[in-house]
Amino acid sequence: MANNKRGPEPGSQKAKHGGQAVREKYGPEFYSKIGKKGGETVKEKRGPQFYAEIGKKGGESTKRQQGSEFYSRIGKKGGERGRAATDNQEE
Repeated sequence: MANNKRGPEPGSQKAKHGGQAVREKYGPEFYSKIGKKGGETVKEKRGPQFYAEIGKKGGESTKRQQGSEFYSRIGKKGGERGRAATDNQEE
């Protein structure tokens, strides 16, 4: 598949160098700002239902790839962290 966009091929060494130059010029706040702006635009155009749909698709894909036991494992890990945080607050 041909890349019809200007600039270096994505993932190439030249593209990485360009990304580093932008990072040095604008700093990490730049990426945070443009990411937030993009997220707000998507939220305005597509609404909350869009996020529900992609979340469901992602969950189904994860279940297919990892199996339903995966959710049990990560749920237990989350519960352990929650209990540890609560125990530390009580001291």
